Amino acid sequence: MPHFVFEYAREIEQRADLNAVMEGLYEAGCECGFMQPEDIKVRAIAVDHFRLRKTGETFVHVTISMLEGRTDQQKEKLSIIAREKLSKLLPWVTSLSFDVRDMNDVAYKKRLLPE
Repeated sequence: MPHFVFEYAREIEQRADLNAVMEGLYEAGCECGFMQPEDIKVRAIAVDHFRLRKTGETFVHVTISMLEGRTDQQKEKLSIIAREKLSKLLPWVTSLSFDVRDMNDVAYKKRLLPE
């Protein structure tokens, strides 16, 4: 159920292996100790229009959404692992940011097709 949404400045595509970045985020989820690998979902969204402090700067922002129940320490650990992985994969990106969010267990709904 955890969702990793990787938003990035589109020009990053020219220098980065997006599959490797998504794999790095998936690995962060696996390594944090409280996610099941089969539940992790990773999506990448290119952003064409954005404003940063200087022209030519780039960004990556990762929102990690998961059901309620994790401690602040667990969330921080996940954020640190993800930041370390992306820092190695994208050392030239101007801004890397991570936001770990709780999803309301009552309000979250999904439908899966049977396998």
